[in-house]
Amino acid sequence: MRLVLSWLREFVDVQAPADDVARALALRGFEVASVESLGGDDAVIDFEVTANRPDALSVLGLAREVATAYDLPLTLPAATSGARAALAAIASGSSDRITVTIDEPDLCLRFAAAVADVRMGSSPAWMAARLQAAGVRPISNLVDITNYVNLELGQPMHAYDLARLAGATLTARRAKPGETCTTIDGVERKLDPDMLVIADRDRAQGVAGVMGGAASEVSATTTTVVFEAAYFAPASVRRTSKKLGLKTEASSRFERGADINGQVIALQRAIALMQQIGAGQPVGSIVDVYPQPRTAKRLHLRRDRLARLLGAAVPDVEVTRILRGLGLEVTPAGDGWDVVAPTFRVDLLREVDLIEEAGRHYGFDKLDATFPVVTQPAPPPDPRITRDQLARRVLTAAGFSEAVTFGFIEARAAEPYTQPPSTQNTQSQDLSASSANSAVNATVGIANPLSAKFDTLRPSLLPGLVDAVAHNRRHGRRDVQLFEIGTRFAPSGETRSVAVAWTGTGGVEHWSGGARDVDFFDVSGSVEHLCDALGVACRFEPASETFLVAGQAAAIVVADGPERGARIGVAGQLAPAIADARGLPRQDRVFVAEADLDLLARARVSAGDATRPLPRHPFVVRDLSFVVADALPAEIIRGTILTAGRNLPAPLEAASFFDRYQGKGVPDGAVSLSVRLVFQADRTLTDAEIQQSVDTILAALVREHAAIQR
Repeated sequence: MRLVLSWLREFVDVQAPADDVARALALRGFEVASVESLGGDDAVIDFEVTANRPDALSVLGLAREVATAYDLPLTLPAATSGARAALAAIASGSSDRITVTIDEPDLCLRFAAAVADVRMGSSPAWMAARLQAAGVRPISNLVDITNYVNLELGQPMHAYDLARLAGATLTARRAKPGETCTTIDGVERKLDPDMLVIADRDRAQGVAGVMGGAASEVSATTTTVVFEAAYFAPASVRRTSKKLGLKTEASSRFERGADINGQVIALQRAIALMQQIGAGQPVGSIVDVYPQPRTAKRLHLRRDRLARLLGAAVPDVEVTRILRGLGLEVTPAGDGWDVVAPTFRVDLLREVDLIEEAGRHYGFDKLDATFPVVTQPAPPPDPRITRDQLARRVLTAAGFSEAVTFGFIEARAAEPYTQPPSTQNTQSQDLSASSANSAVNATVGIANPLSAKFDTLRPSLLPGLVDAVAHNRRHGRRDVQLFEIGTRFAPSGETRSVAVAWTGTGGVEHWSGGARDVDFFDVSGSVEHLCDALGVACRFEPASETFLVAGQAAAIVVADGPERGARIGVAGQLAPAIADARGLPRQDRVFVAEADLDLLARARVSAGDATRPLPRHPFVVRDLSFVVADALPAEIIRGTILTAGRNLPAPLEAASFFDRYQGKGVPDGAVSLSVRLVFQADRTLTDAEIQQSVDTILAALVREHAAIQR
């Protein structure tokens, strides 16, 4: 809202300079964007007005605030000299020149109109100058009057050429199926049946609350106009404006909530201005259709409640002065005040709203800086906070940088991550439908999205993280390691997850050796490191995901504990088609992983930071080489070894592969693997116990995978 200081002074005789006025309003909750001098002592103050204060989108509304701040009287439009004009003394009644009807009383709650014979021309210099200073381009005297009243009183208006209205009628109705309307900006708008229009007998002549139509627009040949002022349901205007992609001065006021009792006053003001500048004379009465008159809201303000919420007692005389200065009716009561909130203050709905008004004008700086009385101990912190902080520390220490992406994404970006997961190991099981890391059966759409780019709640953190990687690559960063901790959404509910994305080199370049590209084992190692810190033993099993490269995809599975076998996430290389669609260079290999933090918390079997004493007894190492089918994943073989290693005479402490060979001496379609077995107990092991344990493990490999010892 651009407030012209000389315009403001016609309502309140404040002689303070513009900077002081701006500061006074800033202390009372209005954000000042800028103060611009117009020469002399005049200036324009640009305010950012919050959505709950539509009354402040007018000179009169801000004048009330200034008058209350400076304790000055507020003067409403009256007969004076210069730019001021009286409210025209025109009563409401019937008219033989125009018929006004409301077909949709739930969308149009009041509709008023007045007819005038006019002489089209230019506006006087003072009116044009004020409109320009307020950011509105002068057009013609009649159009400028409607804009002037809109800025001054906050009531949008429109002027129709009566000769161009079929049947001399205006009706507020819903648009017909397939109906269109060419608005005054020259664009043909396709209308929906849920949109309200202002129509004559034959067709729509304007989109209600948004913009008038070109067919009935006033022009240089206009001799009779119909001034229209109405009240439209805010939700209807907001919905229509968004669907049409059309934001106007009128819609910005209507969608917040105009004054339902301000239409007749606005018409009287417009007619008075028209008479003053010699642009025309009214014909007949104001037609006012008001099916269900709305009364002002009655509230009660308690003195002790005000003092308790503000932390200080505001003198009674100050409370009365402030509320009356803001246009409220105040009557003293035993424990406080009975207050009538005017209809132009749509934000005053509860007692606490009155307390806010008293507090901000009394001065929050006058309130003592005291702590509230603590009546009960603070609740313990949410354990998820500590868990998330630990995950951040671990991943940051591993070289990742944290990213924070939007929870809203486009449906096309979410689509690859909404397919049900599948694994090649039937022994794995899902704890629930939500346990499938980044895959859900459906997405959650947003009913009223900000744009097509934000029409879906993310089913996974990976779409936003991949876009962040692409953004870094476009800005010349070759090596990108990002992670994010956040919420993802599915029809079944919300889950908390952690995701990583990595492209570029797998380690820092060093003179002792060349750099290598990141691979699957880098990202899987990061996942193992995180799971270990969270006290969860994990393993990887082959998986098939639509957004990952076949053969470079694995399911993250709980390896031990009561949740053993539960799938908690996925890891692998991002499919090139998805990387290309999100703007990543074709040569980039991007590896990603995502895990469900809620499931990780349930699967925790030990404190990740727990320490153990060094073993007192020696460990024994045995190497075992065998030949198996080359299509058999090593992780399955390792799982067989660990399963067979339970309850052995020599307890199996660890098993790790250290060699893989194919070539001479190994049959086609087979591979030679070497695994290192570590045995340890709380006593010294014998050779017989160790050999019996090795034989048991080898027998399991022969039985399960037809392994042949080398």
